[in-house]
Amino acid sequence: MDLIERMKFERKGKIRGIYWLFQINMAFNSNKIEGSRLSKDQTQYLFDDNKIYSENGEGISLDDIQEAINHFKAFDYMLDRVNDNLSIEMIKKFHQLIKDNTSDKDNPLTPIGEFKIIDNIIGSLDPVSTTPADEVGEELSNLLDEYLKNKNITIEDITEFHQRFEAIHPFADGNGRVGRLIAFKECLKNNIMPSIILDDYRRYYTIGLREYDKGSKERLIETFKAGQDYAEEILNQLNFTGEINKENEIIQGDEWEPET
Repeated sequence: MDLIERMKFERKGKIRGIYWLFQINMAFNSNKIEGSRLSKDQTQYLFDDNKIYSENGEGISLDDIQEAINHFKAFDYMLDRVNDNLSIEMIKKFHQLIKDNTSDKDNPLTPIGEFKIIDNIIGSLDPVSTTPADEVGEELSNLLDEYLKNKNITIEDITEFHQRFEAIHPFADGNGRVGRLIAFKECLKNNIMPSIILDDYRRYYTIGLREYDKGSKERLIETFKAGQDYAEEILNQLNFTGEINKENEIIQGDEWEPET
């Protein structure tokens, strides 16, 4: 049973295994990087029971709750279409799922499931320009065409796609979460150890994105590889059976078969 099959099996059987841990860790860390104040425990409780509780009496943002729920749905969409080629339509669907029913839904300047309509920047203290709104469609199509020509995708290729996607910044909001889901999908599709970018690495990750275009690619690549190490720990803990590539090595877990 390969990794994709095992995750689908666990999802169907509601098993607390790889799928469960990947769902919670991806949703928690990816949203936390973007400023969510939900804790990991709150994220797990929301996934398990569709409920939320306050820690220390602190108020909880409705958008933080909704975006965690949305991430669970977007992850499932990703898993169901993991072997499909990336497309504009798929990327827009990721965004629609991530941002649905948030406060952005009623704002005409933050379209959901559609590209940005006004120019935006990355960062505030040292802002970085992104692709102008009227050029997003063409730039993203060119990026997809170039990426899909690759015959043997590596973690370096996926890292480069991620950086270029974030530099285009095609949506008004939610670009990071969409981009990290795409990277996770492409790892699974190409039998590469998936990468979960931890919030603990946020600063290293954001600096890596900025440095990449200036020729310093190592920081961002190492951040993705650190995310692979984290995913590998999860697989090893749960005795993953099967082979998956990591830095030109084959990682193989102990034997595991579903109980009948």
